[in-house]
Amino acid sequence: MKKLTIATRGSQLALWQSNYIKSVLEAQNPDLEVELKVIITTGDRILDKALSQIGGKGLFLKELEEAMQRGEAQIAVHSLKDVPTELPEGFVLGAITEREDARDALLSEKYENIDALPEGAIVGTSSLRRRMQIEALRPDLIIKDLRGNVDTRIKKLQNGDFDAIILASAGINRLGFGESVKYIYNISLAEMIPSMGQGALGIEAVNDPEVLAMVSRLQDDATMIATTIERDFVDSLDGGCQVPIGVNAVVNGDDVSIKVILGLPDGTEILRESTIAKTSDYKTIGRIMGQDMIAKGAKELLHRAEIMAAATPSTL
Repeated sequence: MKKLTIATRGSQLALWQSNYIKSVLEAQNPDLEVELKVIITTGDRILDKALSQIGGKGLFLKELEEAMQRGEAQIAVHSLKDVPTELPEGFVLGAITEREDARDALLSEKYENIDALPEGAIVGTSSLRRRMQIEALRPDLIIKDLRGNVDTRIKKLQNGDFDAIILASAGINRLGFGESVKYIYNISLAEMIPSMGQGALGIEAVNDPEVLAMVSRLQDDATMIATTIERDFVDSLDGGCQVPIGVNAVVNGDDVSIKVILGLPDGTEILRESTIAKTSDYKTIGRIMGQDMIAKGAKELLHRAEIMAAATPSTL
């Protein structure tokens, strides 16, 4: 193969991610020409509604997959947290890259952390998972929906539309926004459990042996183990963007520490669990934890969460 095309969204973060993978592929394959095909997706165009109301994060993938089906690109680079646990026929999750910081971050021009936020402070997030956990920590805060690219969200904060906003730490780090806001507080895992795959990149590829052989060299084994557990947990619950689920696995030698959370978007009912397992069991432990949560009523709770999210589109 002499040329490879990456389908990518046009956001600043998506372009950074795709250009990063482009540089790695070109370094690994000196004779390979790699180009980007920029596509504006439905998820990028519709910014006045919550993601849970318009089809979830799959909106960011659909048009990229259509471009690959037409033969206009062979791979797409995604934030792994946006990649569904099941891909359409003909597509493969070809590699999962080394993870950046998996945590969420609270950004504010006035307040240095969650505890410092005054009663009634307005916090922006488009995530039901983040909303659930902030509501549980600080039910006195006002949570409002926040859509747009990373730079757009930060501008809304700087313009005074919000007292604080919550973003993924990885995106802030990759784009070099660490100095753009006065306070950036990396939220501890004890306070907020991230989304499945957060901080890692997932390389979606057409099911072509030559393409997959090339992409497989981007794989990071420790991240693959951790995120396989996370994705299996969510898959076992039939979960997605429309319901609040947090799961994080951290590999430490032969062990992996796993934390999970799910519940109602308003934080009034929550199920939590944590465990330490062997990395050798990574292909089964996520589903086992999922079944344990189902036995505790997770499916019923998530069904109620979905109804609650659909009933209040203006705030969720």
